[in-house]
This record gives sequence, C-alpha cells and structure tokens, in this order.
Amino acid sequence: MEKENKKRGMEQMLYTVLGGFLFAFGVNLIIMPMNLYNGGFMGVAQLLRTFVVSVLHIDLGSFDLAGIIYYMINIPLMYLAWKNIGKGFFVRTIISVTLQSVFLTLIPIPKEPLISDMLTACIIGGLISGCGTGLLLRGGSSGGGQDIIGVICAKKYPGFSVGKIGMLMNVGVYGICLLMFDVEIVVYSLIYTTVLSLTIDRIHIQNINTSVMIFTKQPGVAKAIMEETGRGVTNWKGVGAYTNENTEVLSVVISKYEVNQIKRIVQRIDENAFMIFNEGSYVIGNFEKRL
Repeated sequence: MEKENKKRGMEQMLYTVLGGFLFAFGVNLIIMPMNLYNGGFMGVAQLLRTFVVSVLHIDLGSFDLAGIIYYMINIPLMYLAWKNIGKGFFVRTIISVTLQSVFLTLIPIPKEPLISDMLTACIIGGLISGCGTGLLLRGGSSGGGQDIIGVICAKKYPGFSVGKIGMLMNVGVYGICLLMFDVEIVVYSLIYTTVLSLTIDRIHIQNINTSVMIFTKQPGVAKAIMEETGRGVTNWKGVGAYTNENTEVLSVVISKYEVNQIKRIVQRIDENAFMIFNEGSYVIGNFEKRL
C-alpha cells in the first residue's frame, strides 16, 4: 500500500511539473506574442502586467511580470484554501501555482510571433495550454485562482461550481479587454479560451462519471470504499441464481480518475469480486465533483 501511494505521489508530481510547463509554454511562446489574453485570474494578471509596463513603465526585460503578478494574486486565495478546504488541497495548490508562476516568469516571450496566423495560433496555443492545465488537474492539483474560489463556493453553496466562477471571471476580463483593445483581440482571445477549455475536458478525465456495481461475498468492501475515497455506497443483499449463494451487491458513482483506486480497494479485500463499470453516467443529486 505504501509503495502504491509513493508511486501515485510521483505520478502526481510529474503531472504537476509537466502540466505547469506546458501551460506556460503555450501562453508565453504562442499566445502572448499575438497580444491575446487568458480568461480567469491569469487574464487579470496579464491585464495588470499591461498596466504596469505601459503606464508605470516597469519592465523586467526577458522576465514576464504576469507570472509574478499571478503568484501575488494567489497568495490570499491559497490562505482561503488552507482555511476552508484542507491541507492536502492547499499543498497541491501551492506547488502547482508556484511552478506555473516560475515557468511563466522564466520562459521568454518572443518579440515576433512564432505563428503568424492568428487563428492557427489560437488553436495550437489552446491545445498546448489546455493539455498543461488538464495534466495539472489530472494530477490532483489546482491551478489556483478561480479554481479555489469555485471549490469553496461549491462547498458552501451546492448550486455553485468552478465552471460558473470561471464564466463570471471571463466575462469581467474580456469586458475590460473590449474597452482597452479592439474587438479582434477579444474575439481571438475567446477562440483561444474555448479551445483551451475543450482540451482540458478531454485530458481531465475526472469530468467523466462512472457508475460501478460490485458483487462480493467478503465483508468490509463498502466500508473500505467509503473511508478511502469519501464516496457513498449503496448495498443490497443478493442471491446468485446459479449457485444460490448469498452475495453483497454494492453500487457507487465515481469519477473516471478513481476507477483504478476502486479496483485496488476491492481486489485487496476480495480477489474474486465481480465488478461492472459503466462510463459516462449522468448524475443528478448529491454527487461531489472533484478537481
């Protein structure tokens, strides 16, 4: 068990480092030379960077101020994560936000666009940055910003979600962009953000719900699932039609990301357990969406 946890921890760290690098790579090398803007708190950091450079005339040369500003914005948000969500989420968030900010600051922004066509840059930049953010989330990390606010709001108000917070942030960011720049910048920024969001959903498999039915003759499976995953379990008493033997029938809904964890838990207790996984289940009711 300890060996599995260590391996999982190494995988999460790999996802976090690679994800942070890919996001910064896509933003700095492809999106920023085209003067396009991200949504959310990253977009706020970019707007503040534009103000600092253009109005206050503070420039760090090859270092990008947006990464530093993004980290400063996240400091009070990380405190909220620690107070309201939990230590595990806080630790993963501070690691991922720090790495993202470092990469965003250190990766140089080319003076001339690497891709001259605006639409092509939006698509390729969105794909690369989306892969990065998706890997961050897949590794159990948070990109900070609206993710933190969304999780806190969803915890206190079930009707809220990370997605809704992101939409509100994007409306604000692109509304300001519309006042400061021409319509073309806003339109192409929206195209980039759309590609980024679609890519995240393809990479971040936790968005896919999976219903599981487990048939076992060993006691303790339901308790282990609830304790180790935090998911609710429904159980029935069943009888095998052929063997006429009593069996427990368990039902649980999880994210696709938790499938392997469920397999390990069940097979540790009952190697002969029979499991059915139904991917893409539509869920209404009290089901916790996790980052």
